Amino acid sequence: MRLSDKVVVITGGGSGLGRESALLFSAEGAKVVVTDLSSKRSEKVASEVVDAGGEAVWMKADVRVEEEMNAAVDLAVSTYGRLDIMFANAGIGEVGFGTVAFDELTLENWQAVQDTNLTGVFLASKAAFRAMKEQEYGTIVVTTSAASLVAYPGFVSYTASKHGANGLVKALSFDLGRYGIRINALCPTHGMSANLPLPLDAEVLGKSYEEVMGPWVKDHAAMPLRLNRPPNLRDNANVALFLASDESAYMSGVCLPATDGGTHARVAINFPDTPGVLPE
Repeated sequence: MRLSDKVVVITGGGSGLGRESALLFSAEGAKVVVTDLSSKRSEKVASEVVDAGGEAVWMKADVRVEEEMNAAVDLAVSTYGRLDIMFANAGIGEVGFGTVAFDELTLENWQAVQDTNLTGVFLASKAAFRAMKEQEYGTIVVTTSAASLVAYPGFVSYTASKHGANGLVKALSFDLGRYGIRINALCPTHGMSANLPLPLDAEVLGKSYEEVMGPWVKDHAAMPLRLNRPPNLRDNANVALFLASDESAYMSGVCLPATDGGTHARVAINFPDTPGVLPE
């Protein structure tokens, strides 16, 4: 097993990639502390892990609150004796989800996104560092976004927060490396949770945007790579697993495009899909 007896805290573990990773990490031998802003969601995921034969505990924790991030790490240490992996996964989308013009973007909405997507990563990492520094080992995995590498139209706050999170990952690789601690980010393009734009009390769908958009027609796919199925949450969870496992033991400060399907190979000019055939 790739995470045999490893202890992991997952923020935003109640739905989407966090939930999928909790199930996958447990199947790979990890003992999981599921945290989420929703008690109902975090408890349910912990129960799903246990029902599948794994070990898990849960707590309600807000990544914007330093004391609650410290408490999540303390729960891992008090329950399982240590912390091996912090998966700083929690995040929110742009307020209005791309429908709010820049000149109508309020400071309050800007700050709400930064508080979760950037400050939340800082606080989760800082809390993990307290335990990992004493151990002189550990790994931190951060979920950012393809918006951390390019920009999404109308997603001003979100894009800025995700670029900031990538910068934080790169900066912390220097400060943490001397203690044997590494930190990396996965930057998903596709296969992300359809729950992101939905309210906290919405049903957990357990599916990607592409999966809920109807029948998959690969010839109409947004990415150059055309497979016979849509990208899903497990595709991204597999990348998180790689970054959490010893298979990436000498990687740190890396921001890895995940499930991009060749999207990042594109340029601004529309070239023909068939070489030698010019567009009309």
